[in-house]
Amino acid sequence: MKKKILILVVVLLNLSTIYAQEWQTNFEKAKNTASTEDKPIILVFQGSDWCAPCIKLDRQVWSTDTFKEYASEHYVMLQADFPRKRENSLSETQTKANAELAETYNKNGIFPFVVVLDAKGNVLGKTGYKKTTPEQYIKELNAFTE
Repeated sequence: MKKKILILVVVLLNLSTIYAQEWQTNFEKAKNTASTEDKPIILVFQGSDWCAPCIKLDRQVWSTDTFKEYASEHYVMLQADFPRKRENSLSETQTKANAELAETYNKNGIFPFVVVLDAKGNVLGKTGYKKTTPEQYIKELNAFTE
């Protein structure tokens, strides 16, 4: 009986890993991955603990199995988070890196703001929160890369 439970736990952990959203936080690593895997970068500026549209976008698109499965095969996901609550604060290094990304790609400080980039960091398109399905959001992101 213990062996069956152990096997079940291992299988469930592996399934959750398959559908886990793999967010990058390092721009250089994201560019290297995008170049190696020939994928666009989806750069997401968000305020994960204060921005209501950011939280909605996460729930309605980023966290869905449909999006996570598609993204793992087609995109390099890069997150630039700007939390406000002390318990969610980022390291000084990450905060500085996110600020540098914002200075380059989000000068107006829009949240959420989604920028589609090529592997060199060139902007292919921009969007934000829309009340839509994951499938429609994927279609919109893909339109920037065609």
